[in-house]
Amino acid sequence: MSSEVAARRDAKKLVRSSSGLRMVPEHRAFGSPFGLEEPQWVPDKECPRCMQCDTKFDFLTRKHHCRRCGRCFCDKCCSQKVPLRRMCFVDPVRQCAECALVSHKEAEFYDKQLKVLLSGATFLVTFGNSEKSETMVCRLSNNQRYLLLDGDSHYEIEIAHISTVQVLTEGFPPGEKDIHTYASLLGSQPGSEGGNARATDGVTQLKLTAGEDANASRRQSTAWLAAMHKAVKLLYESRDQ
Repeated sequence: MSSEVAARRDAKKLVRSSSGLRMVPEHRAFGSPFGLEEPQWVPDKECPRCMQCDTKFDFLTRKHHCRRCGRCFCDKCCSQKVPLRRMCFVDPVRQCAECALVSHKEAEFYDKQLKVLLSGATFLVTFGNSEKSETMVCRLSNNQRYLLLDGDSHYEIEIAHISTVQVLTEGFPPGEKDIHTYASLLGSQPGSEGGNARATDGVTQLKLTAGEDANASRRQSTAWLAAMHKAVKLLYESRDQ
């Protein structure tokens, strides 16, 4: 991939919406698959009362819209300002108690697991039913859309094409030195052409096995697999919202 194309994929711009400032991709097609669209706000005329506690709105009791769900609440029921990274808000935004709880849980993914995925880890990679494995560095692309695999060859797999991640162990009981940790990723079969990957039809298994050369490297690989499992779970949760 050329540096020009890579820069275009990662380019962002600052926009202002009714909910606040957002740092969004310059090109919508390169948006993060973990992102959520801003909701349509419930019109003021349709919410004379708080949608949580049923308090009637008046001159003293103002109405507020939750930036995550778009529903209407009184200040007491919608007082928390919480980071909402899945909608790319620059600053914490007002959310109802239910949405704030969800956003707090998602913050752990952005603060911890996402950083692990972007840093990458080294694995023995096996495609499909092949008996051959290749040592590759696997990491998430900066725009969070692709799983990049680099070794003697190069692959790019769209995260959206990964349907299942199973993190498995085999060998000795947990805690023993010789245990193997690996993940099976099911999704569109990757291909490689001219140094750049392309998706081909069909479903296959991509097996990533944590290395055994050093404990530190193996711990990093195991943490990366756990983070990928969390990422795919979050991805499919976003499709249901």
